[in-house]
Amino acid sequence: MELGKLKPDDKGITINLQAGIGLYQVRLEFPAKDKPLLRYTTTLTASEPILIPFWPRDMVITGPDSSNRDTKGTILVSQVGTRSGLQYLTLDEPKAGALLYFQNLTALNAYAQATETSLGNSVGGNWPELGFALPPTLKDKPMPAHQEITISDAFIAFSPEHPKNEAAQAKQFLNLLAEVYLVLPKPGTNYYAWPEMVDKGLHDLEFSHGCWSHGAEQDYLNAYVADYQTPPELMVQLAVLMPLTDYYDWCKTELPAIQKIQNGLDSFYNQDLQTVVRFLPALAKDLSGDEEQLQPNVMDSWYLHHPLLNLGRLAIRGDKQGKKLFLDSLDFTIRVARRFNYEWPVLYNMETLEPVKAETQPGKGGEKDVAGLYASVILHAWELTRENKYLLEAKKAAKTLHGKGFDLFYQANNTAFGANAMLWLYKETKDRQYLDLAYLCLAGIFKNTQLWECEYGYAKNYPTFFAMFPLNDAPYTAAYEEQEVFAALHNFLLYAEDENILPSVSLLIPEFLKYIVNRAPFYYPPNLPREMLSDEVKTGQVDHQLWIAIEDIHDGWEQSGTVGQEVYGAGVAFGIIPRHFYRVPNEDFWIFLDYPTADYRHRKGQVSLNVKGDDRLNCRMLILKNGSKALPDFKVKTPTIEITGKKVKDGNLEFEVSGNQEIKINWQR
Repeated sequence: MELGKLKPDDKGITINLQAGIGLYQVRLEFPAKDKPLLRYTTTLTASEPILIPFWPRDMVITGPDSSNRDTKGTILVSQVGTRSGLQYLTLDEPKAGALLYFQNLTALNAYAQATETSLGNSVGGNWPELGFALPPTLKDKPMPAHQEITISDAFIAFSPEHPKNEAAQAKQFLNLLAEVYLVLPKPGTNYYAWPEMVDKGLHDLEFSHGCWSHGAEQDYLNAYVADYQTPPELMVQLAVLMPLTDYYDWCKTELPAIQKIQNGLDSFYNQDLQTVVRFLPALAKDLSGDEEQLQPNVMDSWYLHHPLLNLGRLAIRGDKQGKKLFLDSLDFTIRVARRFNYEWPVLYNMETLEPVKAETQPGKGGEKDVAGLYASVILHAWELTRENKYLLEAKKAAKTLHGKGFDLFYQANNTAFGANAMLWLYKETKDRQYLDLAYLCLAGIFKNTQLWECEYGYAKNYPTFFAMFPLNDAPYTAAYEEQEVFAALHNFLLYAEDENILPSVSLLIPEFLKYIVNRAPFYYPPNLPREMLSDEVKTGQVDHQLWIAIEDIHDGWEQSGTVGQEVYGAGVAFGIIPRHFYRVPNEDFWIFLDYPTADYRHRKGQVSLNVKGDDRLNCRMLILKNGSKALPDFKVKTPTIEITGKKVKDGNLEFEVSGNQEIKINWQR
């Protein structure tokens, strides 16, 4: 390899290198003026088609020049599957701090497309050889010649602070990730007509025979479209009912599906056990037994608490049925928690309370985030009754989350509910250990995201940036868990009002919410090309015309929809509209923002609201016609400037708005 021209400029330096296999260009920059953050981008123009059977890692940790001692460190987070191409590690000996390595995998799509390789698991390695390695090529898919292709686009954020414990690690990880995120190239977003999609989804949910089963003299939602083999599940009914009630509060229009679901809820209460159960008791005998959990009286730990959380939410809204089912099940729930000392197995027998499956994998423990979900359930009981025993019980459960570190995450929505519970406890007690546990939950969530846009294979047809994975080892993203994390993180920001939370959290959560509004339409089969959906489906069937979300979106080279079309993920649209669309009384327009907001206030001719997020990042605001009348004249102001909008499709108005500021919208005809 020979050194060619060096081209320094105001932002960095470009280094040209010539080798036998082609020409390299390395661009070195320090993109954050006030932070120790390095970016280096490498391209290769091959002189001949190249097969790459192996590629070395691009980061080696060395000790001080004056020392012969080997370095020692701890890799706390590393890429799994197609999650973000990152590693978070501490430098332990000699103690020199920590760093976050982040490979911008979006920049490598051309390589992956040309060689038909996946960018999953491309960041890893063993100490001290870490970082990114190009995926090996296939025998018949070489890297093409005479084409400049990016083979690395890495960011490294350094910190001199060596985190002393898991709380410090979680906060440092979130802070370093936010530093990289600010300078990371990010894809744009689009506006999608959610009100139209929700109408289609509501119609198909109510009238598609594949969404419902009839049993024990009632209609019940199936878990998956055309899954008539599995008895009705309480979690499924409530996972759809809660977003429907959110949507009803927004639209104030009768929704027959709500009453239809409520008619069957009482049947899930088991009088012998004195609790609600997972499967409809009248049909539990029909369980196939093909899997461990498909047996009578076998409970997946989170499956008990998730319906109870939704029943508690209904109870707080004033729903008498929900309140009775919730309070009547609490004693059993607390007995189970104490039986397992707040360390739940994966599966247990509800009659004997003996574990059926103790661990997710040998030596990995059970469902570690259930204690947070349980605490959320118990805090709803405290909110309803104001009995101090429930607050004490929530504290006991919360303390068992200590010591789990980045392994706390079991399932995304449960961990998000746990983050809310910990913030709730902090607000009630002002004990910072609970706030630290909330950050630990959030760190687990953000390490399980996909901060890159996959543009190879089938993924050319849908966005993937800032996707959320449902489990810590799941090979796909899933509509149901994403929708619930979406709702939970909206609530987290509401709980965080008047609290001095980490700026990195205030930055990352609104960005995740913005991008899920941009991505979620592509869980619906009508928005996807037919060829990317699998003909082989594990459960039920996939109807390509039905506005019910498929469960799974895979790596770009793999077909999606292999798990099934999840009816319990039908709440996606019903959850998004009430949180991002504002109806303006007595006006023929709506207001949409893809960032979360607070303090919405309306008076004649004016709306004001506070936009969440960070003022260094922007979101989209639309004023949408809701009728045939032309829009009135608008003035949109912040405390410092007036924002000019532009006319877009269908006579709507679009504005670019910065985060973390108050917006006032005035109009006159």
